[in-house]
Amino acid sequence: MPYPPYFTEDHDQFRETVRKFVATEVTPFVRDWEEAGEFPLSLLRRMGELGFLGVHYPAEAGGQGADYFMSVVLAEELARCGAGGFPMAMAVQSEMATPPIWKFGTPEQIERYLKPALAGEKLACLGITEPNHGSDVASIQTRARREKEGWVIRGSKVFITNGPRADFMTLLARTTDAPGYQGLSLFLLDLNRSGVKMTKRLNKVGMRSSDTALFYFDDVRVPQEALLGEEGRGFYQIMWELQGERLIAAAGAVGSAQYAWEIAQNYARKRQVFGHALQGFQTITHLLAQMATEIESVRQLTYRAAWRFAKGEVPTQEIAMAKLATAQTAYEVIDRSLQILGGHGYVSDWPIERMWRDIRLNRIGGGTDEIMKEIISTTMGLKT
Repeated sequence: MPYPPYFTEDHDQFRETVRKFVATEVTPFVRDWEEAGEFPLSLLRRMGELGFLGVHYPAEAGGQGADYFMSVVLAEELARCGAGGFPMAMAVQSEMATPPIWKFGTPEQIERYLKPALAGEKLACLGITEPNHGSDVASIQTRARREKEGWVIRGSKVFITNGPRADFMTLLARTTDAPGYQGLSLFLLDLNRSGVKMTKRLNKVGMRSSDTALFYFDDVRVPQEALLGEEGRGFYQIMWELQGERLIAAAGAVGSAQYAWEIAQNYARKRQVFGHALQGFQTITHLLAQMATEIESVRQLTYRAAWRFAKGEVPTQEIAMAKLATAQTAYEVIDRSLQILGGHGYVSDWPIERMWRDIRLNRIGGGTDEIMKEIISTTMGLKT
């Protein structure tokens, strides 16, 4: 048990299982997926069959009934594929688009959407951000208008991970004219409905094995039962969702930083410079020591926040700190790892250049660094 009291022998065995899966069924194919701009949906089904997608969900929801730290282990280990896109797509599937279904959904919604998603039979996506509204969630303009037999949705969403091939979207829309956070509601939207238009597949700097889209909704009619949870409570529901999203992103960033450090350390041990191993130079050994210290610091911050979250708490401040610190640390660690590898780190023969591009999104997605600082300062009572 390397990190008591968080992990047990079961967690260690699960880590070995996932690491073997990543090494044999993910890493060898990542470069092809990057070039294709998407991963094969057969792998989604494969992860569902292995129970990876629903590891911490209860059996009645189609999950494995394990604890939350199994999901932390999964996020850390998926990061070892050397790419951010595929792990992010899987995080959206199991930790972003689907938790609100279990938390707020009806038994019928759980049967129709959650169970197939956890089995890898349906691909899910999350619709929050709009072309003109991102960090300020309370300002979104996509509108769901009530009609006699249901709702009519009109508006747009952007940066939708999994969007081009998703079966359904967990969608945040405005259901009244009330300003700000008031009058927002969540919906489960089947993306094969008339009026749903994927207008653009986005070409990104990184995360290229994860397909991302811009959507427009042109008077999309959905039934009353598409409403997820309580009408008008969408803002509170999505704020709850974002806590888990940020926490799992923090765990993935820790995994990425650790993997980059291992690549850099192994390279420095083998690389000969001026007749000596690169690792023999104090400037490199001290750099590796500093990086290891920083990784361990944010790892423990993340585990502490995950421990509280697993107990049913919502430690907003601690989660924001973990999200901020892991994103920045992973970015710096991977950048310095690339520097240690020199020219080798800058070419695609090594995964570092891809990790370097991919990790940049961690400081934007799920809440920017600036938003995390805003949350931290507010919860600490620093704002006047």
